Amino acid sequence: MTTNSRSSTPPRSRRSPGSTGNNHASHEARGRTGTAHDELAFAQAPLRRLPAQQRSMLRVQRMLDCCAELLDEVGYDNLSTTRIAERAGVAIGSVYQFFPDKKAITQALGLRFLDQFGSRVTERLAEASFSHWTHAVDTIVDEYVDMHRHVPGFRSLHFGDIVDPRLLSGGADNNRVISVRLREIIVSVTGVPDDDGLDRAIHVAVESADAVLKLAFRDDPEGDPELVHEAKRLVSSYLSHFSRHNGGDHPW
Repeated sequence: MTTNSRSSTPPRSRRSPGSTGNNHASHEARGRTGTAHDELAFAQAPLRRLPAQQRSMLRVQRMLDCCAELLDEVGYDNLSTTRIAERAGVAIGSVYQFFPDKKAITQALGLRFLDQFGSRVTERLAEASFSHWTHAVDTIVDEYVDMHRHVPGFRSLHFGDIVDPRLLSGGADNNRVISVRLREIIVSVTGVPDDDGLDRAIHVAVESADAVLKLAFRDDPEGDPELVHEAKRLVSSYLSHFSRHNGGDHPW
């Protein structure tokens, strides 16, 4: 985890997140990660040095892939840099060239997941046709559930809470980082006005959805479909209420 001195609330930004891939790709293809996702993760993670050459980039990507596999197989407590090196087929010294410890590797993986999630949501919303911006909730939840089911390591790490509630950013809770990313996407794609009220509403929505979705996956590795539906209904109802009482209905 980073140990920077940023404030506990990330500043609002109208930065437009990137989008990747084709929405109709297979689950396997959507589970794979490209260089663009990892370059962003590497830029934010506490790497000892950034991979400068394609060969080094591919080696570090392989370390993250193996970390994801091992998280699903043995869990974070039994994860080690030695195991990651052995699975990746690299010397332990190669791991320590880039990462100081296993926590730094999982942080890079969590940031990869965050960028992957953001790109998938952006892509889906850009292709969608909804009558109102709050109807995006189902799509966002569906992407989270799909990653949980099909992306190696995501069901074990999610966005990092099993390691540290501030794994993604030393200055903010993981859910806060996610809510900022989702707000940026919604504003960019739908054109809904960006203000403190929207920022707060999406933060509350993310916290609420996270609690119910954790419950949905607690005893069912595929996610209890009724609880997934309840998460969608809860957040949709809340955001619809927010929209009606804060500036009126804003169409898509």
